[in-house]
Amino acid sequence: MSRTAPAGYTVRPATPADTDGARAVMLDTFYKEFGYGYVPRWHRDVTDLKGTYLDDPRHVLLVAVHDGEVVATTGVHSTGPAHPPHPRWLAERYPSGTTAQLARVYVRPEHRRRGLARTLVDAACDFVANTPGYDSLYLHTNTRVEGAEAFWRSTAKEIFDARTTGEHGPGVATVHFEIPF
Repeated sequence: MSRTAPAGYTVRPATPADTDGARAVMLDTFYKEFGYGYVPRWHRDVTDLKGTYLDDPRHVLLVAVHDGEVVATTGVHSTGPAHPPHPRWLAERYPSGTTAQLARVYVRPEHRRRGLARTLVDAACDFVANTPGYDSLYLHTNTRVEGAEAFWRSTAKEIFDARTTGEHGPGVATVHFEIPF
């Protein structure tokens, strides 16, 4: 699966050689963009990208590469939202196994506004649509990240605005979405 990407970029499924670069993009996002760093209970997949995304045929890690460097990521895995911290009804609506969860849609700041996130998400949607056993495509986002809310509202349908619940604690403004496929 290779997607048409902006000039100078390649979007494709990650290989084992890409995991260090993909992990760096993710960790930089946690520390520099989110401001709270690596949280083991939320970011378990990042410590084992190969086991989580590359070794399971129903999962995928997509990367955008520029001049040999991973500059953007997107993952799909079959784990629904967990209760807690998310509401029980949300976990029941998106059960593990039949839910494809879109995760780690991160683009390095200097590579934004070029269509990389859209290209990666389109490739992830294609993967989910062509992978048997998925009934829905779910994601959640921290709307405090510049541009995140507008991007997801242009692509997905809001399921639950959790900003008033504080489900992830101070500094995290979570909104849950579904992408039709």
